[in-house]
Amino acid sequence: MAAAAALEGSASHRAGISSQELLQEMKAFISGIDPVRGHKLSVKDHARCGILLLRNLPPARGAVLEYLRGVFDEYVSSYILDLNHEGGMGGGGGPLLGRPGLDDVTQEIQSVLSEFVHSNPRAWAPLVSAWSIDLMGQLSSKYSGRHQVPHASSLNELLQLWMSCKATRVLMDIYTQCLSSMISSCPDACVDALLDTSVQHSPHFDWVVAHIGSSFPNTIISRVLSCGLKDFCMHGASSVVDPLFPTLADKRVPKMASVVGILGHLATRHSASIKQELLLMFQQSLGSARDPQQLATVPFLLQLAAMSPMLLSTVSGELIDSLKPPVLDQLHQHFAGLGRDDAENLVGLVVHLICQTGPGAYRILQFLVNTAMPASVITTPGLAVRESVRDACHRIIQLLLLNLQKLVYNRPSASLCEPQPRAIPFFDELKGRVRDLCLETLRLERKRHLWQHQLLGLLSVYCGESCATEALSHLLALACTPEELALPVQLYGGLAASMPGLLPATVRRCVARLHSSSLPEAQTARLMVNLATLVQWEGPEEELPSPIGARLAQALSWHARDLGQLLPRSDPRVSEAAALLLSAVPLPPALSPAQLAGLVRSAVGQFLLALRRGREAAASDCGRLLTRLSAVSAAALRAVLQQLVRSATHSGSAGLFGGWVPGAAWAPGIPPASSPSGGDALLDVNRKFGTAVNFSGSIWAVFHAGVIGRGLKPASAVTGPGPQEAAHNLYQLLSLVVRCGSGGRPLAEPGPGLSHPPINPEAAKAVAVALVEGLCPDVTNSELAWPPEDHARNTVERDLQIRNRFEENPLLFPLLQLVALGRPALCYCSVLLRGLLATLMAHWDASRHSLTASSPWQLQASCSLVSCMGQGQLLPPVLSNMHEIFHLLTPFEVHLLLLTVWEYMKDNGPLPQKFTFDPEQGQFYRDFARDGDISKYLNVLHSILHKNIDRLGHLCGRFQV
Repeated sequence: MAAAAALEGSASHRAGISSQELLQEMKAFISGIDPVRGHKLSVKDHARCGILLLRNLPPARGAVLEYLRGVFDEYVSSYILDLNHEGGMGGGGGPLLGRPGLDDVTQEIQSVLSEFVHSNPRAWAPLVSAWSIDLMGQLSSKYSGRHQVPHASSLNELLQLWMSCKATRVLMDIYTQCLSSMISSCPDACVDALLDTSVQHSPHFDWVVAHIGSSFPNTIISRVLSCGLKDFCMHGASSVVDPLFPTLADKRVPKMASVVGILGHLATRHSASIKQELLLMFQQSLGSARDPQQLATVPFLLQLAAMSPMLLSTVSGELIDSLKPPVLDQLHQHFAGLGRDDAENLVGLVVHLICQTGPGAYRILQFLVNTAMPASVITTPGLAVRESVRDACHRIIQLLLLNLQKLVYNRPSASLCEPQPRAIPFFDELKGRVRDLCLETLRLERKRHLWQHQLLGLLSVYCGESCATEALSHLLALACTPEELALPVQLYGGLAASMPGLLPATVRRCVARLHSSSLPEAQTARLMVNLATLVQWEGPEEELPSPIGARLAQALSWHARDLGQLLPRSDPRVSEAAALLLSAVPLPPALSPAQLAGLVRSAVGQFLLALRRGREAAASDCGRLLTRLSAVSAAALRAVLQQLVRSATHSGSAGLFGGWVPGAAWAPGIPPASSPSGGDALLDVNRKFGTAVNFSGSIWAVFHAGVIGRGLKPASAVTGPGPQEAAHNLYQLLSLVVRCGSGGRPLAEPGPGLSHPPINPEAAKAVAVALVEGLCPDVTNSELAWPPEDHARNTVERDLQIRNRFEENPLLFPLLQLVALGRPALCYCSVLLRGLLATLMAHWDASRHSLTASSPWQLQASCSLVSCMGQGQLLPPVLSNMHEIFHLLTPFEVHLLLLTVWEYMKDNGPLPQKFTFDPEQGQFYRDFARDGDISKYLNVLHSILHKNIDRLGHLCGRFQV
């Protein structure tokens, strides 16, 4: 009777169908039997019967829509089965096996429902949208396990599959039309249906969410967030969930997971819109109104971020930028009324989110540190934060460090079920900002450097040895004060127990950085200076919490060759720092000859360069390095001494010790007349130059010798060190040679009555050989015998070269005296002694002056030569004392005395076999009694003494046998 009454009051007559016919259709729809023929209705006929009732009998819409679910299910079932048949998958929806005529039926269903939604969207859109979206959810879940259906994670393949099926495409079009019709007025009902279905059928329903969200991104994003917030408030979740179990919000608030899933699908293409909506919600929640939704917005957003790392990374950077002091004050007032438990949970959730933050982690850290730093008196007004806000940030940092420590040290070890330990996104992002963290640590600002230093230690443990070595190398290269240098030592002390090979790995990284172009010269020098400081640091335990000097020195010793390559650097800071470091590092026990030679050459070159620059500290460092190199082996000692002598006696180094400077017009001891005079023919000089260079008639012809009519160019003023500096340089070099040749014993300070300590005979021999090779490279050490006086006529040119070298370089005589100390090493300088003696004899023989003082250099050279030969026990004491009276004699008398020396040396050649070792004194000596009577060599001397008895009588006792 109710159905009949509904028929009478329906609008069936407007469709051209009588009430009687409509009643028959209703009976057929309910029974499923054709009233005329009496047989069972087909799916197609049964569906059309329902469509007729749906169009003409609105009260039957619930039953009809419920039946139509089966029609769509039948269609999808046939579609899935057809996928196995060859050519069965068609995108156009043509008649395939198992679903004849259903395409027309689904099209008719879409037409009817579209008409209803179009005619009265407010009444039909919520009903139809809920029906269509729920049906799609049921179909997606029901057929998700079929072999032909892709896995839910393959969203693109799943979307392509379902959108190729006309039944599901029709349902999607129906829902899209409902949402479009309500989008300008109240789309919440449609969006609520989408969220509810997503909760029930996720993840198989994700393809529907992805498609609808791509069609209505702004609407879906804003309405999904709005509906999720309403549901969050409705289920009493306005308080914050325990941060240790953030996923509990999914159970307390059913739509939270759906909101997260929908936004996650849309983030790939619409991340900007999601970011904009989230920030807008955050800003609106800080308004003056205190309604429940505003109070719950921030906890809601925190829960979303906790459940979705994607949402967290999307909004974290911009959110930090928006947290200006006024916003922080509003947030503080916003949560001032929270209970203790809720406040603790809120802070804990914030810390949990920071640990899970990847991109933007460094910005968050800097924001927290800057905000938590104590207020400064120079803070700009308006930029300061309240003390309560600062305390809150301080607490967050402490909890953050504590939470990170737990995450780092409580990570499970690798197993079959968990191949890799759980990642910490916060550290994964910070491991690329190690240098910035080191810079912040070295600022040494009250609490800042403590936080950053602790964070560096945790980051090193998390990332492993590579990160730890990077942090230590940066700290070592950037530290400028002892307080800053203590930071890498403390960091190493905390990591050494868990990383046994940390120190050698750090040294390898530091050495690699020294040789790369990644460090500027200043930092390269600073790194080596800091390493040297740590090696030599011997402070008490409280000053140096974890002493690493000995272990660091041992690790650096294996890289001595690599460090030695930094000695020749053009930048003096780098070369001097390398010398300092090498002087503090023990040398490796096995240095190849090539490595040793390279270190020696570089160290000697740096030593002389430091003397030239007046860098006494650098010269001292190079001296210590050379001393240690000489102690490696006997071959190393010879190499060091020979390289020192060769480099120091080179013409380019003579100016360091007061000798002739190349380019100077004249030098001490050389009369100005020996330099080129202005009277030379300029035309001749230019002709000589022109024969070597052809200017091809060019008008730009240049005459480097001068300008015609104006004479030669003036000599360039080449200045050398002053007398005091030259004497100091001379002492530095001699002291170094003595230290190398006498086991590290220093040279006594220069002064009256200077007494040189003994020098190792082998070291003295090495110096002698180097002197001979440098001054007379064509002479062998076998030429020790002293030839007759006439032999000097055959070596005039060589003797003059020797004399000139001694005259130009004041260093040679002191070196000769050092050789004399290591008896019998002076024997190997026989060729130098002969050359000097021959040239001096020729000079005094040709001199027409009445006094020897008229030739100061020759007088000094004669005295030094005889004294040196006496000190080396090549002459007996009586003959070696003759130099004491040379300044009181005439040139001819000096010539006679030197001729006596020549005669003695000819008869008693300087042979090492004539020396005997005295174990008590620890040195060699010569017994002159074995050479016979020396009286015949004193006749000339005694004759000169008698001739000048008035002036030399008081010295006669010095020359008695």
